[in-house]
Amino acid sequence: MINKKDFEEMRKELESFDGVREEIIAMSREIVRLSKKVIYSVHRKEMKEADSAVAQIKKAVKNIIKGSEDSELEYSGSRRIALQEYVEAICYYEYVKTGKVPTHKEVGVDAESYLLGICDLSGELVRNAINGAIEGDFKNALNVKELVTELYWELSQFDLRNGELRRKYDGIKYDLKKLEDLVLQLKLRK
Repeated sequence: MINKKDFEEMRKELESFDGVREEIIAMSREIVRLSKKVIYSVHRKEMKEADSAVAQIKKAVKNIIKGSEDSELEYSGSRRIALQEYVEAICYYEYVKTGKVPTHKEVGVDAESYLLGICDLSGELVRNAINGAIEGDFKNALNVKELVTELYWELSQFDLRNGELRRKYDGIKYDLKKLEDLVLQLKLRK
């Protein structure tokens, strides 16, 4: 006959896993929300609000990493998206604040999450360069173009085949073209 105790243990195991999965999904949503808050605050030059959101998001990321390490959930879709958004937000925040992009070790995520997030960074940098140019900050547009060019070059050294990382890398090419056009227009106006 069937071992009912074995089935009860499996049921408890799956219920526990489902509970942790739901927590990871909730934490992921919060990280994505905070990431957007960081980016929008930086674009609006509301750095105190960005600082506050950064403190919150770093705590949330530590929790999601701790809560999902050594489990199947470490590679779940919601966690992965949350970490990409976090990388994009933190790297954008740090670039605007310090002029430097932090490393994946400084950000505290795995290489793939970092690369996926850093690919998304180029879109925010384009927006930053355009907003700066509107305000008359032409040097910023040049600096951003140099950064995106460097980012594109560094990523070109990877053997990217198909998949999400390749698609995002290809998107940088279009962002770089926008920046080149912006810089050209600015130089022609001088």
